[in-house]
Amino acid sequence: MAQPAFAQEGDPVIVVTGEGLDETPALPAYDNRTIDREQLLSVPSGRIEDALSSVAGFQQFRRSDSRSANASAQGVTLRALGGNATSRALVLLDGVPMSDPFFGYIPFSALAPERLAQVRVTRGGGSGPFGAGALAGTIELTSAGIADLAGFAGQVLVDDRGESEASASVGTRLGSGFAVASARWDRGEGFFTTPEADRVPQSARAAFDGWSAQLRGVAPLSEDIELQVRGLAYRDERVLRFEGADSSIEGQDASLRLVGRGEWAFDALAYVQARNFTNVVVSSTRFVPVLDQRNTPATGLGGKFELRPPVGEDHVLRLGVDYRRSDGELFETALSAFSGQVTARRHAGGTNTDLGLFVEDDWSLGALTLTAGARLDRWTIRDGFYSERDADGLPVVAEAYPDRAGWEASFRGGLLYRASDALALRAAAYTGLRLPTLNELYRPFVVFPVVTQANSALQNETLEGFEAGIELSPARQVTLSLTGFDNRVKDAIANVTIGTNLRQRQNIDAIHARGVEAGLKAEFGRLGLNASVAWTDAEAQGSGFAAALDGNRPAQTPRFSGGATLSYRPSEDWLFSATLRHVGAQFEDDLETDILPSATTFDAYAQIPLGRQVALVLRGENLTDETIVTRNQGGSIDLGVPRTLWAGLKLGL
Repeated sequence: MAQPAFAQEGDPVIVVTGEGLDETPALPAYDNRTIDREQLLSVPSGRIEDALSSVAGFQQFRRSDSRSANASAQGVTLRALGGNATSRALVLLDGVPMSDPFFGYIPFSALAPERLAQVRVTRGGGSGPFGAGALAGTIELTSAGIADLAGFAGQVLVDDRGESEASASVGTRLGSGFAVASARWDRGEGFFTTPEADRVPQSARAAFDGWSAQLRGVAPLSEDIELQVRGLAYRDERVLRFEGADSSIEGQDASLRLVGRGEWAFDALAYVQARNFTNVVVSSTRFVPVLDQRNTPATGLGGKFELRPPVGEDHVLRLGVDYRRSDGELFETALSAFSGQVTARRHAGGTNTDLGLFVEDDWSLGALTLTAGARLDRWTIRDGFYSERDADGLPVVAEAYPDRAGWEASFRGGLLYRASDALALRAAAYTGLRLPTLNELYRPFVVFPVVTQANSALQNETLEGFEAGIELSPARQVTLSLTGFDNRVKDAIANVTIGTNLRQRQNIDAIHARGVEAGLKAEFGRLGLNASVAWTDAEAQGSGFAAALDGNRPAQTPRFSGGATLSYRPSEDWLFSATLRHVGAQFEDDLETDILPSATTFDAYAQIPLGRQVALVLRGENLTDETIVTRNQGGSIDLGVPRTLWAGLKLGL
């Protein structure tokens, strides 16, 4: 960064990055992959969830993206440790957890790829500095700095259905710091998620209309301390299957971060989040509203402090504490499908908290790096309630659930041995913790004709796992990786069938996943290849009411997934890429009665300069028009994105 205008000769040049502390030496001991900025900007759909899908094993609860999915189903997991709609992977944006405080879903439509410098995906459980919630892994999103966003940049595209995507950013240096403002707006009439043969006059396209805006500032407070401030606001409205089946999400986030890079390095972070969700459920037989989830306000509040004291060149010691509080309430009205009159008014909610203390040390011994960490969590589940009143306002149900609290210890450790410049070996073991969400504890829901009950007595999920891997670089700019893993989520929360069209969230004995992950990254001059595959043998283990699912594959988890992207860059401003992706067959439910067939898609991207700082952008999604089944409940089917062609202009290359 340039020296500020007021600096005198001999004064130190202050450089701010807008990032957190540097990576630790033992990071490669765990199975992690980085998605760089070029990959993020060339995703054919323009959606962050599709960029994340380049890491095999990443999955949402359903195959829909954030244009056509109900947001409450957009939970994230890795390594086939799914089975319900809540995230088992921890998603962080500049260190801030992004999961909704009530539901646990990730607001993907608010996470614009063009705002990011990179994404690092660590598959496998985490404890230590990552916080509770990292059962299946950690997904760390890092905002782009002024080096990528200086000046003005923008993009406007339309597709063959008349849908549009527009984004813009303005970045400026302020002395030794910088500020960046960015915004994005996506809208369109969408596509029919209902197969043509099953459509009725009331069937609707999956229309969407969403915007997000972010303001980020970074300023130095001294030679080695910088202040980072970020604000994010968003709103997204969608329609699902039938006219009137409207849903919305909105949020306002703010965070403050101090990063010190001196001898006593530290990272201090505080954040607050206000979120809301609304949803109207329409009867699939009478096509009128039967449930109005009119308000689900939730608040996330938390922070983290990490200290790295100077303990010698061979060690990186991390000491810290983090805290997260989730408050939320549900207000919904049930309506008669025949008269349209109110039949019940429901109100539910509660508060979850987690306070964690952690310590971790990386020890470098020449070619060998050892790492070990421990974490102690004090968790609480309290103030839980559920009430229901009839149409006249008279109480039908009034439950106040007992408060609960406890301590949970978790550990992780690993080693990395660089046998040569071409060969590295690694191994790791870990445990982890996830609290049930307020949604799982207190909110029942209906996806007609199936009713799923909440369960205020749910226990925490815990993870035990280990893995071993090899990194091989047989030639310059060629990296091969192979990882074998064994992960087990004990007391896994699943939607368990307990009667005809009736399920309940319950802790089953475990979800056990064993598998192999492989990756290839190579550059041959102007050609690039990035491939990732995962094969996972996962099974649910249950007893009691859950005995029927014992040995079954968890719902929504494919056995095989993989993809490859081939790119060609004739010059700096030109780019062509093509992506082939396959997701294996998976089951809709825990009893393996309804199947979602495998799907193979082909996408493409092209950037062609038209002049200085202007380029033509062409994108193609699902170019072979593969039928992607995203839901199948007793033959009631939803479909994913059909063939979609985009064209537009990009400014500020």
